Amino acid sequence: MPLARIRLTGGAFWRAVEVVAWTAGVVCLSAWTLAVGSGHAGRREALTQFAALKAVGPPDMRLWSPERIRAWNDAEKQAAAPLAILRIPRIGIEVPILEGTDDWALNRAVGHIADTAAPGADGNSGIAGHRDGFFRPLKDVNVGDVLEIETPRGSTSYRIERTWIVEPEDVSVLDPTPVRSVTLVTCYPFYFVGSAPQRFIVRAVRAAS
Repeated sequence: MPLARIRLTGGAFWRAVEVVAWTAGVVCLSAWTLAVGSGHAGRREALTQFAALKAVGPPDMRLWSPERIRAWNDAEKQAAAPLAILRIPRIGIEVPILEGTDDWALNRAVGHIADTAAPGADGNSGIAGHRDGFFRPLKDVNVGDVLEIETPRGSTSYRIERTWIVEPEDVSVLDPTPVRSVTLVTCYPFYFVGSAPQRFIVRAVRAAS
């Protein structure tokens, strides 16, 4: 009789473990689905914001008070309107570029790296993105692929001239360049489990007119 009770108790224990495991799996899957859905929704919203920004442009502030200008700038930062749109048509990338590389920006889009040239401007414009998100297609990029940067001022075409892998401490990839360039940065390897140890770099230079 005691043996029967022990077996019953053991079976109940493993059933409870199974229920807990299934529940944890469902919760994790739901959280992942929510994160992915939020990222894609943010991308669509940012693309819409960019279209509106391009159509309307910034307001004329010549008659505004300094206080009102500061308030508008603060609200604009909260809205986080995109600086530009990055496209690499061959591998299906079309994503807004937001200012900064914090979690919020990189979950919604890709981010302009501080202290590098503005997207579409002269110099070397650094853009970062998650390897398991918007920059996952970079695993299939080829030298010679066309990269486009569209800002409210117009669109500039670039051609990818090089890809390479560096250590995280190597920030020389963001040094100024004599020609108008775009440098894409993401973690590497693309399917590494955990915090990836290296960085995958894509360099594109402005295409000849």
